[in-house]
Amino acid sequence: MVTVDPYTPGQVPRVLAGRAAELGRIRDQVSRVVAFGELGGAPLVFHAPRGLGKTSLLRTAQREAEEVGCLTAWVACSRERAFLPELLHAVRRSLERAGLPAGGDREAGRWRTRLEKVSLELGLPGLSVGGELRTGVDPVPDASPPAEAAPIGALEDLLHDAATLARGRGREGSRGGTRGGVSPGAGLVLFLDELHAASAVDLSILLNAAQNLGGAREANPLAVVTAGLPVTPEAIVRAATFGERSVFVPLDVLSDDDARALLTVPAQAQQVTWSPEALDLVAAECHGHPYLLQLLGSATWQVARPASGGVLEAGHVVAAVPSARDQLDAMFRARWAGATPGEQAFVRAMAQVAQSQGADNVTRAAIAAQLGQPSSSISVPRERLIEKGVIEPVGHGLVRFTMPGFARWVTELSGEHLTQE
Repeated sequence: MVTVDPYTPGQVPRVLAGRAAELGRIRDQVSRVVAFGELGGAPLVFHAPRGLGKTSLLRTAQREAEEVGCLTAWVACSRERAFLPELLHAVRRSLERAGLPAGGDREAGRWRTRLEKVSLELGLPGLSVGGELRTGVDPVPDASPPAEAAPIGALEDLLHDAATLARGRGREGSRGGTRGGVSPGAGLVLFLDELHAASAVDLSILLNAAQNLGGAREANPLAVVTAGLPVTPEAIVRAATFGERSVFVPLDVLSDDDARALLTVPAQAQQVTWSPEALDLVAAECHGHPYLLQLLGSATWQVARPASGGVLEAGHVVAAVPSARDQLDAMFRARWAGATPGEQAFVRAMAQVAQSQGADNVTRAAIAAQLGQPSSSISVPRERLIEKGVIEPVGHGLVRFTMPGFARWVTELSGEHLTQE
């Protein structure tokens, strides 16, 4: 029987391995929304370098939240566009897909007016939200723009109203069950990815609105789940000092058992197994990094092209490594090209130290010594490389590359390859 490659490098995996504890944190918050109709808690903030499965975690949790009756809104933040219009659009779209607000054209018209007022108060007068509802209802009398913009209050009101609508979905007359195929509502869950890319102003508005909603916890069936690069906690605290009350959860590489499960479970669904030797080779190459495991798993499958009942052997892995490394090299080149000359010098020095010491973690002092500079002079490139997700702090004065193999790539390339274009 012909099989199909089950691995998905760069996409949401079929099997989310090794994130049971993190999913449990999200489930706890969603469960409070469902059971009590109240705020799930302080915003959850998962932070990690790229490739460790933040988006996959949030997408899995989003699916689970919808399965228990929640409406969800998803936003991936970007430095190229404002965050709040995207959030407004995502919330509106989520409610529309659920057929809310119910109650006919008049209720739809009132909701359209609410969105238009919110867009004005958020300083987004050019945002068209009402027309897309196509209700044909004239604005109700309270549609005049506010005398003075109040963005925090506007977002607070919007999230309260949206969560309340989501909670009421299908509940009237349902007596705890379903009616006409409509599941009783639970509440609203916001999933905000790449949160580090949100502007400080937008982030401050969001945090303040969430803080205010927490003052009336029992009236706001809402949870906020976010993810971003390792700099996200710092960005949150800079945007609002009380942001430190958010729940910060770092993601790390997978344990050996979880890494093996990531490979074996999808294969077993097609009656394909991995030999112990093949798993050992993949584990040694990928160091528990979820993206690399998916990448090498896929490359191995493409080499072996196993039939149902087949076995992926060590020889298949060895043959697949060059193809996987070619893909990684393209990623490494992009990271290198995106670095300034000062950042490239820092990376080169750090890679040389890591390779010479045979260690992943490198001290700040060792990098400065390699550069022939005082330790205080490398702060700027270090912080910028952390912000870009190229390196990450792993302890006092210690950093490491976020992607295994990058140090090897930097040190193995000739000077010609490292010349700036």
